[in-house]
Amino acid sequence: MPTKKFLLEEKDIPRQWYNLAADLPTPMHPPLCPDGSPLKPEMLERVFPGNIIEQEVSRSRWIDIPEEILEILTLWRPAPLRRALRLEKYLKTPARIYYKDESVSPAGSHKPNTAVAQAWYNKKFGIKRLTTETGAGQWGSALAFACNLIGLKCRVYMVRISFDQKPMRKTMMQTWGAECLASPSPHTHAGRAILKEMPHTPGSLGIAISEAVEDALSDKSGKSRYTLGSVLNHVLLHQTIIGLEAKKQLKIAREKNPDVVIGCVGGGSNFAGIAFPFICDKIHGEKIEIIPVEPTACPSLTKGPFTYDFGDVAGLTPLLPMYTLGHRFVPEPIHAGGLRYHGMAPLVSHAAAQGLIKPQAYDQLKCYESALLWARTEGTIPAPETSHAIACAIDEAKKAKQEGKQKVILFCYSGHGLMDLSGYDKFLSGKLTKYALPKNKLRQSLKAIKNLPRIK
Repeated sequence: MPTKKFLLEEKDIPRQWYNLAADLPTPMHPPLCPDGSPLKPEMLERVFPGNIIEQEVSRSRWIDIPEEILEILTLWRPAPLRRALRLEKYLKTPARIYYKDESVSPAGSHKPNTAVAQAWYNKKFGIKRLTTETGAGQWGSALAFACNLIGLKCRVYMVRISFDQKPMRKTMMQTWGAECLASPSPHTHAGRAILKEMPHTPGSLGIAISEAVEDALSDKSGKSRYTLGSVLNHVLLHQTIIGLEAKKQLKIAREKNPDVVIGCVGGGSNFAGIAFPFICDKIHGEKIEIIPVEPTACPSLTKGPFTYDFGDVAGLTPLLPMYTLGHRFVPEPIHAGGLRYHGMAPLVSHAAAQGLIKPQAYDQLKCYESALLWARTEGTIPAPETSHAIACAIDEAKKAKQEGKQKVILFCYSGHGLMDLSGYDKFLSGKLTKYALPKNKLRQSLKAIKNLPRIK
């Protein structure tokens, strides 16, 4: 019987995170202040603790994982590497499809990998309370879980459309002791301004980020900080434990480096987690095709320009070098709520600009069709976000069949969809439609960044 699961012992968990910034062929463009002047690390101290800022600006290749963080990670790590044998058989493909199963965490996704780390570093710095945003609720759930274990208060601003579509995510956060508010909310200046301008808006991650940052900055005690589940360097750093484990497990499976590495991508965290250790190999000569997959409804990598933009609607964040649809962009209310972000992580954006990765965009109907095929072969129900990676993996397996090549395909199964069944219900009842971002809406959105600094 072929082996389906490739497992590591707790002693085999990586003891360091990998920092792609150390190996990039050309250095990243620096973040800027709103006036275009260089951003100094100390300017971030009211938003992030000093120990997190050190990781954000670090160019060290390896950063040690504290033992206290490792001890918590062992609640679910090492995560299994599985082979999708039933899907392979259905597709009649010579490809071997492996997936890193991040759905086994307490919150059901990859997000706790960084939530635990960020909560721990904030607690060590003397912080008492964290604020954050969440799209589909995966990140909010993960941070609520981490703050409960480590002993911090937590407030989550959840994008309105997901707040309405996924009420059980709110329940998960409350179960772990966090407060969850629909965004835009009347609790912040940013939220009230948006509600006045667009009272029926479905919300966006950019809006929720503005609210969470403002909330942290308004705490006069100085004991609140903002934290986020994607985009910034330190977040992507913490997620590389996924790819580092996968490398060890592929060796157990007697595989060399994969031919194709795939991850869904919204802000960039799970894609970076699976892909960055393999991008390092590609930089050093390995032939690996690395594919981030985004929705056609929010195609920052495949349709947006690579330029400076704010990470939030209100312009409270620094200017980041990213592929962007414009910080005022409000995506359509697709069910892959975790992929509804206007911009892409600077490290992922830089890798795309350097040609190290090849982004693709998929429509939600194709993704749900792929999710159903997955559920009916492999058995598990994937998150709508994860279905983008599955759809691409299926296409790559079909391509291998056409080419007659025995490719090794690896993707990140970033989370389960058991809290996202309303989306499946709408798909199965024919209520979802194809949607690609119209050119006129993109042009209108990009007007918000026309006077911002450009990348030279």
